[in-house]
Amino acid sequence: MDFIQGKLDGLWIIEPRVFGDNRGFFMETWSKREFEAHGLFYDFVQDNHSSSTVKGTLRGIHFQRGDKAQAKLVRCMRGAVLDVAVDLRPSSPTYRQWEAVELSEDNKRQLLIPRGFGHGFVTLTDHVEFLYRADNPYAPEADAGIRWNDPDLGINWGVENPILSEKDKHTQLLRDAVTGFEDW
Repeated sequence: MDFIQGKLDGLWIIEPRVFGDNRGFFMETWSKREFEAHGLFYDFVQDNHSSSTVKGTLRGIHFQRGDKAQAKLVRCMRGAVLDVAVDLRPSSPTYRQWEAVELSEDNKRQLLIPRGFGHGFVTLTDHVEFLYRADNPYAPEADAGIRWNDPDLGINWGVENPILSEKDKHTQLLRDAVTGFEDW
């Protein structure tokens, strides 16, 4: 695996080594040994899988607060997405900055998102399958989100009218959601 430091503090792009032949391919998507060799110590406890059938579906920006926060290792198994991570840690040098990375079944890249980040993605193709590996279980009481088109963030999703869940249509702006971040 190749580990590429993202522009945000603690964000990593992981490019697996892919071994292919006429039968298909093989790749390692997680190796505790490889991650720890790069100073990345995670104990993943939950895997999640989402499916989005239509191009332009936007999921996010989601996170969990306080000691329920989750680090995530994400990848797109089918189709392509623009994956976005937002640094919500007030003490971070990249606080309130975001980074977008294309993840696809073709490039097989993964994104390692540390605790204290918001996360979302928009589908670039129809029929997307997306996998999340988290280091903390989902906790509904700590669940939170920031509006996808928050003007203070100015994220360029590449889509003007995304398909949103009811939950994502009503998330708050970052300036209204600042409490609870100091615990990260």
